[in-house]
Amino acid sequence: MRVMADSIAENMQSRQAARFLPCGDSALCVEFGDSIDRRVSALVLALADRVEAASIPGIVELVPTFRSLTIHYDPSVLLQAELKAKLSPLLSDLAPAEGAGRLWRIPACYDPSLSPDLAEVASRTGLTPQQVAERHSAVTYHVYMVGFLPGYPYMGDLPPELALPRRENPRTKVPPGSIAIATTLTAVYTLESPGGWHLIGRTPAPLWDLRRDRPVVLQAGDKVLFRPILLGEYDALLAQAAAGTFRLDPDERPDRGGRA
Repeated sequence: MRVMADSIAENMQSRQAARFLPCGDSALCVEFGDSIDRRVSALVLALADRVEAASIPGIVELVPTFRSLTIHYDPSVLLQAELKAKLSPLLSDLAPAEGAGRLWRIPACYDPSLSPDLAEVASRTGLTPQQVAERHSAVTYHVYMVGFLPGYPYMGDLPPELALPRRENPRTKVPPGSIAIATTLTAVYTLESPGGWHLIGRTPAPLWDLRRDRPVVLQAGDKVLFRPILLGEYDALLAQAAAGTFRLDPDERPDRGGRA
């Protein structure tokens, strides 16, 4: 009875927390909370699955974020009021989607030559550079969302001892593959870009690759483990990536449709 009561309370909380936020005349945001939280993320992904399964005519794209699902639609096919009416039943009894994502093991090199902020992060956290690398690679991360750059994954949750604010002075150029941390999150820069996160390593794995059928490798809901590698292996894998022979596959392949 207690389990049933908890489930009912959770479902009621889910319905009460969700709210519709119009985003212009061709997108609607369904918001579930105001914090970076795995349970909120699981609700976002659960709704995405339901909307995808419903195959509502006029919906163009689903974009999961930290705390909301943005639904892009064609207003010539589907009016916003009609979309809200179709979404409301899908929010009923919505339960967090657990364990639905794929598991990826991404090679990560924490060599000082590829980690310009590793020593500073170690100093500020009271750890050695090796301990920073060990703690960073010991966690299974949850991909909350993909954005900022094509294929750029926002992942959490960082070990508390590694949590630092963003750099006071952002860099104008961050190399692709750079593994970065800021606040409670870690990420991988998929393209050369400005950036204000702390760079503590680099991966040779191309997480945005136009040679793939689906260029975006990671999706919201996926899980990521960083596999520490030495500089020699990094160079070898980077050469493979440049030649187009590097292959990164997930450990698990559940059916999550075509979202990227």
